[in-house]
Amino acid sequence: MAHMGDLVAEMLARYGVELVFGMPGGQTTALHDGISRRTDRIRHVLMRDERNAAYAADAYARLTGKPGVCDVTVGPGANLLPAGFIEALNASVPMVGIVGELPLDWLTLKEKGIASQGFDQLSFFKTITKDSWLVPSVIALPEMIRTAFRVATSPRPGPVALIIPHDIFDAEWDEEKVKIGIDERAIRAPFVRSAPVGRDVAAAVALIRKAKRPAIVFGGGVHGADATAVATRFAERLGGLAVTSLTGRGSVPETAAYAAGTLNPLGSWAAIELAKEADLVIWCGSKASQNTAMNWTLPLPEQATITIDCDPNEHGRTFRPTVSLFGDVREALDLLEAALEPQSHPEWQARIAEVKAEGERQKREEIESERLPMHPARVMAEVAARLGEDDLVISDASFSAGWIANYIPARKAGRGFLYARGQGGLGYSTPAAIGAAETLPGTRIVTVAGDGAFSYTIGELATQSQRHQKVVNVVLNNGRLGWIQLWQEIFFKNVQSALLESQSCHPNFAAAGEALGLKGFSVETPDQLGPALDAAFAYDGPSVVEVRIDDLATPIHSFKRRMREGADAPRPRPGTVYKLRDWKVSPDIP
Repeated sequence: MAHMGDLVAEMLARYGVELVFGMPGGQTTALHDGISRRTDRIRHVLMRDERNAAYAADAYARLTGKPGVCDVTVGPGANLLPAGFIEALNASVPMVGIVGELPLDWLTLKEKGIASQGFDQLSFFKTITKDSWLVPSVIALPEMIRTAFRVATSPRPGPVALIIPHDIFDAEWDEEKVKIGIDERAIRAPFVRSAPVGRDVAAAVALIRKAKRPAIVFGGGVHGADATAVATRFAERLGGLAVTSLTGRGSVPETAAYAAGTLNPLGSWAAIELAKEADLVIWCGSKASQNTAMNWTLPLPEQATITIDCDPNEHGRTFRPTVSLFGDVREALDLLEAALEPQSHPEWQARIAEVKAEGERQKREEIESERLPMHPARVMAEVAARLGEDDLVISDASFSAGWIANYIPARKAGRGFLYARGQGGLGYSTPAAIGAAETLPGTRIVTVAGDGAFSYTIGELATQSQRHQKVVNVVLNNGRLGWIQLWQEIFFKNVQSALLESQSCHPNFAAAGEALGLKGFSVETPDQLGPALDAAFAYDGPSVVEVRIDDLATPIHSFKRRMREGADAPRPRPGTVYKLRDWKVSPDIP
């Protein structure tokens, strides 16, 4: 006898969902039963922790453009989803969460867990999703699934939660009474595309023609719109500077003469310096968020600006643009490309080359450093030398994002990197690698995480091992929370709460990987690094390469001088309050 779990599984399969990531519970067992009868079209990936199911689904969504689907049971399962859902919400990643619930006639017993594991899940999810719904009946379920996919994939994409009571999941599915169908437009984001109006396109073209030093900032919206091909063509036509946000990396190949890397305090020195010299800045699929806008010191008051975004609320949120192009990124760039002849700015191009060369010289000094423990730049350069063009790199939060951005170039346009920048929470890379490996079987996945971030989700290494995934997990181990140490050292002269090691405690992540079924490699010196990476890259399965790194190294350019000066460098006066919005790009902290 078919049940409503069969209906949900069937509709997911018809929406093209090949993978569901999650953790079963008694209230959602019907869904798993339905999936098990359709394994030729849809499979379930069992995670060790519901938090990680959302991150794995996030990776699937970013790589396919389809909504990532995760499933959790009522109560303890549901309340572990927020980190992944907020990441997806802020990063505009389409996601559908299938959430179990107590039976409908128990609704009055949910408060304070009178009915075991009960709480007000609908109110809870409303705050961290585009929208959430409680399914009230068997008849309503198919339409609510259609609504979930439409809302998740419509501009601006994001996560939704569909809360299905236990009695509805287990109810009989009478196919004569409860018909199903899907809206094929919602299989992939964006659900619909819009284009800027003609007069705004004309105004933008006129502004570009007038510019002497044009620049374009590509954000994650380029990938969301599947627009990397036209972004690359437009950057070439612009004849100026192209930089990206962290999530926008791969919008254009960073090997191109016009590309200067990542605009971010963690990113490229050349990008930071050159962005200030532009007379026109085009913000394309970028929110001009705190980090990409360098603590909102960009754009400068004298810079003309164009914004391109499918979300009307992004035009003018942190600055007033000279011209706003409201519409889908790909459609807008197509219109601009068609209306704009190739531009030439030889003096600006020469300046870009000059600054990039100086940036490369600075990076080379760090890569060639003989200091022990090793500088992370040296580790990243060795990783970059072994990466194939189709390999995927997944960054965890904090300093790892900067080390990757500075020393592992995007050699071609496309989704070669995944960054957790919607919320910037630690613990993204390991579960995201599981989602990526299942989505792209045969592709080598390389993760980079600090020892603090890696500790968050170390249990999911067992999932990588169980599924024999081709993942190289690089752990940059400095024995502390690097960002917190830096902040405390500069502002408070006290690093006690940042320490992750003691004389009696030295966690061995390579050994932990071995214990969970992976290959483990511990690296202390440069001569050990190459052989360890060679062995990990050659292994047809998951591995952990743990590298002891310099705990004073930071990718934040503003702070590098102070960390080199060491403990005797001048520090802020006690009680001084610093407003990040007022910082300059390279603050001279008193």
